[in-house]
Amino acid sequence: MSPPGEPYIQVSDALPLPEFIPGLGTLFVNPDTLPAGPFLAYDHDGKLSATVYMTPLEDLRNGTSYNGLGVGNHTVSSVDIYYNAGHPGVDEPHAHVVLFHDEDARSRLAE
Repeated sequence: MSPPGEPYIQVSDALPLPEFIPGLGTLFVNPDTLPAGPFLAYDHDGKLSATVYMTPLEDLRNGTSYNGLGVGNHTVSSVDIYYNAGHPGVDEPHAHVVLFHDEDARSRLAE
């Protein structure tokens, strides 16, 4: 349940982003793991619904590997990977890798 506790901080408290981001939920991250994350994504009821990674495309092109990334929950029902042109916190183009932790997680994070 949200909040996850230290060392995680709520992303919207540190960056000019909304508290709940449709499609991703309420995000928490350990600042020491930026930019990749993991970002822990919670639904409106505070249930951990997804783990999100944000990997800069230039870093990947240059051979950077992100190994041993944490997982918010080892149960994963599906994975989405998609392009993002950049936003506060990860300004450069990057890939979002979203691990949904149960069958209903995507719908709970949608709105």
